[in-house]
Amino acid sequence: MSPLLQGAITIVLGVGGCVAYFYLSNILLDTVIFPARGRDPGRNINRANMVRPWLFLAPAIFAAGLYLAYPVFGSFYRSLFNRDGNQFIGAGNYFALWGDPAFRRALLNNFLWVLVVPAAATFLGLLAAQLTDRLRWGNIAKSLIFMPMAISFVGASLIWKFVYANNSQIGLINAIRAWLGFGAPIDPLQIPFWNNFFLMVILIWIQTGFAMVILSAALRGIPEETVEAAVIDGANPFQIFFRIKVPQIMPTIMVVWTTITILVLKIFDIVYTTTGGNFGTQILPSYMMSYMFRDDGRATAVAMVIMVVVLPVMVWNIVQARKELR
Repeated sequence: MSPLLQGAITIVLGVGGCVAYFYLSNILLDTVIFPARGRDPGRNINRANMVRPWLFLAPAIFAAGLYLAYPVFGSFYRSLFNRDGNQFIGAGNYFALWGDPAFRRALLNNFLWVLVVPAAATFLGLLAAQLTDRLRWGNIAKSLIFMPMAISFVGASLIWKFVYANNSQIGLINAIRAWLGFGAPIDPLQIPFWNNFFLMVILIWIQTGFAMVILSAALRGIPEETVEAAVIDGANPFQIFFRIKVPQIMPTIMVVWTTITILVLKIFDIVYTTTGGNFGTQILPSYMMSYMFRDDGRATAVAMVIMVVVLPVMVWNIVQARKELR
């Protein structure tokens, strides 16, 4: 069967199945379970209306449970066994993780990414949003800044790998060093500790466009009356920006910051493509990958640690988003 025909059949069956489910479930609910007849038809109608939303949500709840909840519990259960999966060792994998210097280094690097990348990307995005709104060619500038968002993480990593290349004929950094008369070429990705920041630059370069678009829309939503009142009171541009505009869009700033934070905690492509986790650049996802095919119990334990680290940020992000919608 050709992929095109297979896709068409899947769409027809999927859409037809959804329509049939909702149609038949309505008939079953209204005519069999809670029929609108008898001594008290109004009571049955109210009961049917109470059950109907849950009946419609049932497929989504089932799918979420199957593809989200079940893997989480399954992974946690698997993390309590040894590498072969035939011996229960309890929290042994977690104790082994904490005793591994490489894991502690990966955890420290992850927190370093969380501190630097969201703050830098959000700040640069906010700065770009404010400055481009004042330019005649601001839309062109926004397009150029947003363009890295269209590049995959692997593609962006390869681009920057050429920028960091240990060759003055290819690497931009070493070309600048050679032009300034410095010594032999260096490999920025092999400089301990600082190479983590060189990798962070890649993600900041990508996510600045995302932050700029969201924050630009928030800045345009600020009432002009507040800005005009501040100008009349004698406020300078810096005071207007930091004391008038920024406080009004602070909920949006926090949503952007936490969204990038969640992405940072799951980042893998950049490190794996550029250094493979070597030279002290290991982070939790790449550390997990190193155990994926040789110690499944240790790998699932790392996955649970990543989930525990990400979960509070996600919950806080959801709470802030709901507050903003009120």
